[in-house]
Amino acid sequence: MSSGMSGAMFGVGISASAAPGADPVGDARLAEELGFDFVSTSDHPCGTSPTYEIWTLLTWIAAATSRIRVATRVLGVPYRPPAMVAKMAESLHRLSGGRLILGLGGGYSDEEFRAFGLGVPTPREKVDGMVEAIHIMRGLWSSPSFTYEGGRYHTLDASLEPKPVSPIPIWLGTYGNRALAATGELADGWIPSLGFAPPSEAAGMRSRVLESAERVGREVECVYNVPVSVGESSSSASMVAGSSEEVVEKLLGFLRLGFTSLNLMPVGADFRGQMERLAADVLPALRAFSS
Repeated sequence: MSSGMSGAMFGVGISASAAPGADPVGDARLAEELGFDFVSTSDHPCGTSPTYEIWTLLTWIAAATSRIRVATRVLGVPYRPPAMVAKMAESLHRLSGGRLILGLGGGYSDEEFRAFGLGVPTPREKVDGMVEAIHIMRGLWSSPSFTYEGGRYHTLDASLEPKPVSPIPIWLGTYGNRALAATGELADGWIPSLGFAPPSEAAGMRSRVLESAERVGREVECVYNVPVSVGESSSSASMVAGSSEEVVEKLLGFLRLGFTSLNLMPVGADFRGQMERLAADVLPALRAFSS
């Protein structure tokens, strides 16, 4: 199934914070006005910091916007039965006019799984579960009745109606060799984070994804999660900071490395000011390079 997506995309990662003064829906509206292609947010339902549940938040954002895509960055597969995620994804995709990007991951927050009584999968089980989840979702989206027997998940003569109005792209946030190979075989996109996959390692990871995709005749979009701070300095290797010109050059370096799209995550107290500077001073150069 084709993802229905083409060309470079530049998104912005917004916080799921529900703390006083936080306004993720307003952030998403501004991102749309500024010309970003998608907004994304993370999936961490357990914790002491006030946050919104990701599906509820993205639904509210989709209802408050009209063009911008909404992405899960990334959904922890062990939190929800894959068949239910398939139904939830179809509904949000349909209600938003086909704007959902379904980001999935095996889930790295073992303490969250333990806290919510979900059990803690082994690293192998996380990859196996992610693969099974994709098979189940795609099967339910395309088959009148779908039965699947996996080691972690299964369905029995399951029907899901209506079917997606347009293809729902699946992006995977993966890092290990088995997971990278599965990404190439199954996913529409690969979305690693700078902090977990620095450029020196990301190039090799990307090659493993694309080699796996080539073996089965597929294409995979490569999207880089990058924390950014325009006008600030930082010695951290897990973020991009500096003048507008310096930020542009560093981000262009990631595109030259082979990433086709970027998910920019503004850092600092003035979140909306950072979005505005990115839109005015950085995005035009990125789009010109990618056109």
